[in-house]
Amino acid sequence: MKLSIENIRKFVSDDEIAALKANAEQSLKMLHDKTGEGNDFLGWVNLPSQITESEIDDIQATADKVAKLADFAVVIGIGGSYLGAKAVIEALSHSFVNFKTEKKHPHVIFAGQNISEDYAFELFETLKGHSVAAIVISKSGTTVEPAITFRLIKKYIEDACGIEEARERIVAVTDKARGAMNTIARKNGYKMFVIPDDVGGRFSVLTPVGLLPVAIAGFDIKKLVKGAADMEKATDVNIAFEQNQACIYAAARNALYGKGKNVEILANFNPKLHSLAEWWKQLYGESEGKNGKGIFPASVDFTTDLHSLGQYIQDGKRMLFETVLSVENPKHEFAVPADEENIDGLNFVANKRIDEINKCAEAGTVLAHVDGGVPNIHISVPEISEYSIGQLIYFFEKACGISGYMLGVNPFDQPGVEAYKKNMFRLLGK
Repeated sequence: MKLSIENIRKFVSDDEIAALKANAEQSLKMLHDKTGEGNDFLGWVNLPSQITESEIDDIQATADKVAKLADFAVVIGIGGSYLGAKAVIEALSHSFVNFKTEKKHPHVIFAGQNISEDYAFELFETLKGHSVAAIVISKSGTTVEPAITFRLIKKYIEDACGIEEARERIVAVTDKARGAMNTIARKNGYKMFVIPDDVGGRFSVLTPVGLLPVAIAGFDIKKLVKGAADMEKATDVNIAFEQNQACIYAAARNALYGKGKNVEILANFNPKLHSLAEWWKQLYGESEGKNGKGIFPASVDFTTDLHSLGQYIQDGKRMLFETVLSVENPKHEFAVPADEENIDGLNFVANKRIDEINKCAEAGTVLAHVDGGVPNIHISVPEISEYSIGQLIYFFEKACGISGYMLGVNPFDQPGVEAYKKNMFRLLGK
């Protein structure tokens, strides 16, 4: 993974970045020393290097078992309990996987992330006639969205297979000792994996929360963890600021925030990274958006959104900066054919690979936006693979913790999430 902040130089000077060095280094130290706010939730900091072979093997064995039993694996969770797994699976999957009739691994479907009656009806309509397994991910077991969906899926599997068979088809990822889901899992004899007490939901991708669904989908979780572990080393507290990409990204973001750039847009030029941006938005939105502070995280899929939000980014209110996520090498080669008639006037790109055209669109967009007053941070990975996605996940997590402490907030709580729940429960008569 490579990080460049060259395209923020017109907006933030080297001296202004350097002025934040001590704050970034101190914030990084607070993560490792566990001396900052929210230090009860820092288990993710050394998680990649501390995952054991036996833990990974247990997750893989369970995934293999589920794959043999089910055509569809329904992953039930909300927020950090599903966004990370969805991001990894969609990044690594065939773009049209849902239309492929032959699959070695189950279709992974996500549910419990909304309260839509139509979504629920159509989910079970789709599952009808197929063998189904469920992975329910919830520390408490009482969060409304996944709890409702789990009630429905539990009944569906029990009605279809019987209670004994349902025990083999339902896996719970939950708290190790308490909570309604822990009680349900123990009472019913489900296979259980633990969500560590010191890892919050949005930082939990590299626990069974994310690893189990990713393994069920058929991807190499050892390579995913290896990428994260290597990034853990590269952003360690002993790595100098000038070489520590997590510190540099956090400092750059905060320097731009100090210049009135209140919105960060994560832009990608590869549609496989759409859900990674959705995960990123939760990570930074829940971590930094509190006490009247924080950079608002948004995302765009380019070039698609250049034909919608591109106008605002180019000419709208100058409150934005962009972080472009770039993939150096696609998996496949595909070129534009020549056409003798050339009615569309496109022979100037004849025989060029589509990726070459995409890279020119990326470079042209960056130039246009910087010229239009939008600072640009650039992150690139060699390819979309388990290893590179593991690197990105840990990089963004580490930089988020540093950035939150630099901002002066507790990056590891989310008190604002409870506000809507109180009103909803009151309206429902709880």
